[in-house]
Amino acid sequence: MSRHASNEARVIPLRPAPTGPAAARPVRPVGPAAPPAREPLWRDLVGDVLRRERLAQERTLKDVADEARISMPYLSEVERGRKEASSEVLAAAAQALGLGLGDLLSLAQTELTRHATRRTPRAPYDGLCLVA
Repeated sequence: MSRHASNEARVIPLRPAPTGPAAARPVRPVGPAAPPAREPLWRDLVGDVLRRERLAQERTLKDVADEARISMPYLSEVERGRKEASSEVLAAAAQALGLGLGDLLSLAQTELTRHATRRTPRAPYDGLCLVA
């Protein structure tokens, strides 16, 4: 054995290299140029809906926060998706905007569906499946 260690790492593949039609599939670039598609967080969706509704009504954060009886900085953080608001806070914010909690959640669900249809399809799962 040599006293000088190699600067190259040895790669041991865990799966055999794909052959046939699977090998012909384009490979998504990895790195800063192409971030992986991720599903949006629920708090981001709800925050976007709250902000959009507030702006559509041409109301200020202060006005809505006062009517909902929550602090203005907290409402701002909820709208920006920085805070995971409780159902009570969401209901109060929705009511201050003239919405029911169900309306707010329905609008957020519509946003989630919209995001899901824009996502790029994933490669089929090629793992092992055992059936009993």
